[in-house]
Amino acid sequence: MENSPVRNRLLLILTAFLFSTGGTAVKAVTFTGWQVASFRSGIAALVLLIALPETRRGWSWRMIPVAAAYAATMVSFVVANRLTTAADAIFLQSTAPLYLLLLAPWLLHESIRRSDVFFMLAVALGMVLFFVGAEPPMATAPNPARGNVVAAVSGFTYALTLAGFRWLVRQGRQGRDSGTGTVVLGNLLACLAALPMALPVKRIDSASVAVVLYLGIFQIGLAYVCVTRAMRYVKAFEANTVLLLEPALNPVWVWIVQGERPRAWALAGGVLILTATLVNTWRQRAAV
Repeated sequence: MENSPVRNRLLLILTAFLFSTGGTAVKAVTFTGWQVASFRSGIAALVLLIALPETRRGWSWRMIPVAAAYAATMVSFVVANRLTTAADAIFLQSTAPLYLLLLAPWLLHESIRRSDVFFMLAVALGMVLFFVGAEPPMATAPNPARGNVVAAVSGFTYALTLAGFRWLVRQGRQGRDSGTGTVVLGNLLACLAALPMALPVKRIDSASVAVVLYLGIFQIGLAYVCVTRAMRYVKAFEANTVLLLEPALNPVWVWIVQGERPRAWALAGGVLILTATLVNTWRQRAAV
């Protein structure tokens, strides 16, 4: 049954697992970061259009700015993963709630509460820890300093995406229906935006093609199908808590597969960001 509690929680766990494999998969291919970003999003858009009928309804001009922010997030996250460690990339993207709180008064007309300040300070401190000391380059992270900056940009554009989805919901019925369509449009924009840098493809091997297909079909496509189905029946607090498995597991897979070990400062920053996010989510639920 669609509303089965066990089924929908398993779908969320599967979503978090699929999302979390992105870091190690992106690092496993011989394609450039631009090529991975373009091809992954192009495949994902096709999968979502075929698998979710609602993605073909409710399109409007309102989707364009939100889809553009989503596309920027998708591309910058892949590029960051090719430059820095997977832990740094995913944890810095997880600072999005900090930017969202700062942007909310201007974009959503939502005021910052006094209790939000403690959350913002905790996330900001966690973010600072990623830039403490110089991280030595390694095979899977050839330019950590630049990659961390790109990852921080990914966190900012992710915050714009979240704000945009909230804005779409406020537009009424059409806004709610256009959420998955916006994801499709965002993937199409990401594919097209990265394509000029992705071409020409000078080297193609079957293993890399298989990984990119996995990224598009499963890591993005199937994951969004699962989360779309589950979110209809699982409360937001519980869903957000389960999905925090993604940033927690992401560095683990890269450590197991590629042997990439994040710095102690980065791990401390990541734990602080995830803990602050979890506590803030719980506090908001308690307030409601």
